[in-house]
Amino acid sequence: MSESESAAAALSASVSGKKIVIIGGTSGIGFALARQAVAAGADVVIASSNQDRVDAATERLGDSAQGRRLDVADGAAIAAFFDEIGEFDHLVFTAGESLLLKPVSDTSAQEARTIFERRFWGAFLSAKYAAPHLREGGSITFSSGTLATRPAAGTAVTAAVTGGIESLSRALAVELAPLRVNVIRPGVIRTELWDGSVPDPDAFLRESGSALLTRRVGTAEEAAGAYLFALSNPYVTGSTLTIDGGGVLV
Repeated sequence: MSESESAAAALSASVSGKKIVIIGGTSGIGFALARQAVAAGADVVIASSNQDRVDAATERLGDSAQGRRLDVADGAAIAAFFDEIGEFDHLVFTAGESLLLKPVSDTSAQEARTIFERRFWGAFLSAKYAAPHLREGGSITFSSGTLATRPAAGTAVTAAVTGGIESLSRALAVELAPLRVNVIRPGVIRTELWDGSVPDPDAFLRESGSALLTRRVGTAEEAAGAYLFALSNPYVTGSTLTIDGGGVLV
């Protein structure tokens, strides 16, 4: 076994028998992470606002997974959710609707508030109510995006949310220590997220990939591996891991 294979095996072994809660775990990166965690021997709880998607994802994951409906815009529901879950080991927050990509002049205050409600305040409240239930050696892993450091025209709200998540993570890593808190910063990843964000997802992904150093966009499975690393490595905290095919360099 090579050194890299040994390291991967060690990380997988470190989540075996652990209980991992993935908010947003019914599709895209969240579901890919749930599948990898189950394969590594973890017990997984996935949560999403759509009960049908929760049921379908849970069935695909098998007996090591539970599913719960959760509206991350409802603080009381988040508190009740973690009280019901009880003690667990790792929280991953990947929840979020389609990206808001439009000029500020065309963005209503309510649209902006809705994005913050789910992507930022949902993450904040999840960390707040999860922290008392996390076991020793536990972690919280948030999701941001490369717009946090390389925004483009029409991305002001999304850039603000992702930047806020990264600052929140660093502050919580200090405040909640020795509980670990990290962020994964994906670039363009081929998931269902783009279906409601751009007019022609396939064309957008092809064009985006051709401009990257890797000459292609990433997969949900590749991004999920970064989350698995962050939650399973006991020496990683207060960090933001970028997985973007070199996108911030070009």
